Amino acid sequence: MVDVLLGLQWGDEGKGKIVDVLAPQYQVVARFQGGPNAGHTLEFDGYKHVLHQIPSGIFRADIKNIIGNGVVLDPIVFRKEIDGLGKYNLDLSRNLFISKKASIILPTHRLLDAAYEQAKGEAKIGSTLRGIGPAYQDKVARQGLRVGDILSPNFQAKYRKLTEAHKTILEHHQFDYQSTLPQAEEEFFAAVEFMKQFRLVESEYEINRALDTQQKVLAEGAQGSLLDIDFGSYPFVTSSNTMTAGACTGLGIAPRQIGEVFGIFKAYCTRVGSGPFPTELSDETGERMRQEGREFGATTGRPRRCGWLDLPALKYAIMINGVTQLIMMKVDVLNIFDTIRICTHYELPDGTLTEQLPYDLCDTAVKPVYKEFKGWKTGLADFHTYEEVPAELAAYIDFLEEALGLPISFISTGPDREAIIHREAVV
Repeated sequence: MVDVLLGLQWGDEGKGKIVDVLAPQYQVVARFQGGPNAGHTLEFDGYKHVLHQIPSGIFRADIKNIIGNGVVLDPIVFRKEIDGLGKYNLDLSRNLFISKKASIILPTHRLLDAAYEQAKGEAKIGSTLRGIGPAYQDKVARQGLRVGDILSPNFQAKYRKLTEAHKTILEHHQFDYQSTLPQAEEEFFAAVEFMKQFRLVESEYEINRALDTQQKVLAEGAQGSLLDIDFGSYPFVTSSNTMTAGACTGLGIAPRQIGEVFGIFKAYCTRVGSGPFPTELSDETGERMRQEGREFGATTGRPRRCGWLDLPALKYAIMINGVTQLIMMKVDVLNIFDTIRICTHYELPDGTLTEQLPYDLCDTAVKPVYKEFKGWKTGLADFHTYEEVPAELAAYIDFLEEALGLPISFISTGPDREAIIHREAVV
């Protein structure tokens, strides 16, 4: 079976840590969508490491890690990631596989990303400018390049044909590319040659062969469900399907193969970039939350917008993903608050209450309706079982389980891989 692990909010939920925690129970960990705009942070043995495209099971030597066909891969970032892993003495040539069908991010994709964002002015999306959107755009337009193409003797010609089309668009936007593109291309082609030493495979066959031999696969998502291209807060979304269905198309597996769906959420909410955020705290409370949670982008370093937990949004994400178990992250960030709030409903402009996300959430000024909880006001580092946690935290968790109708199987009490409470066997 394939178990899926994904975020239920706007990304940055802590997926990397949980993949690392769960990985020993699996033989394969596979990324099924997204690109180098994702930053999965892992902390262990006093080290902190951020992965962008490589699956988070890479630190476990006996696990096969697959970059699936649904990923858009930047060779330059990939090479830097590999170099960053050098100090861990990992045998990456043995346990890292890259789908030949994964799309490639070109240097001109990054330039197009910046040009499109610049043209939007104040209506900009808040892109990470990593070239993700333009790469997916070319994929859908059936003109993109894929990892398998780098093995073709015609790769240079294919590259030149596509980048000439990109240059025409950049010139239309009066965007300067000539000052930076030559150096970026030099780095790109060197990174492409570097990639050839790795195992470039038909990953859909690799994964299905693993399933045929009763191996367990963990599908790792990037970003979060509320950034899904179809079901997120459009147009302030990413360019791929971040939900469970994306694991099927991003890895080449049948829906009947899906087993558990682990939904990860923070005990509060954060968002990077533009877009609606009903429970956002643009005050001292929000700033305290940001500083306590070190809420700055793992990829960009941008400060994240912070706010209280949003149940209508969380219930929506649970519904569209078919979540079977919940994992709550960064509970320790709320240690400092006397009072903790949860949004249970939205009040619409006409005064009615709803638990549904409006289609036009970007244009509808919903007012969050809150329920208050007493804070636990204590550190959680010394608690390793659920029976030990403060009564106030237990009340917070009990309320969420009843409201969401699902068990919270893991509670993360700090950034380290050991700072987690397992409430029950999850597989």
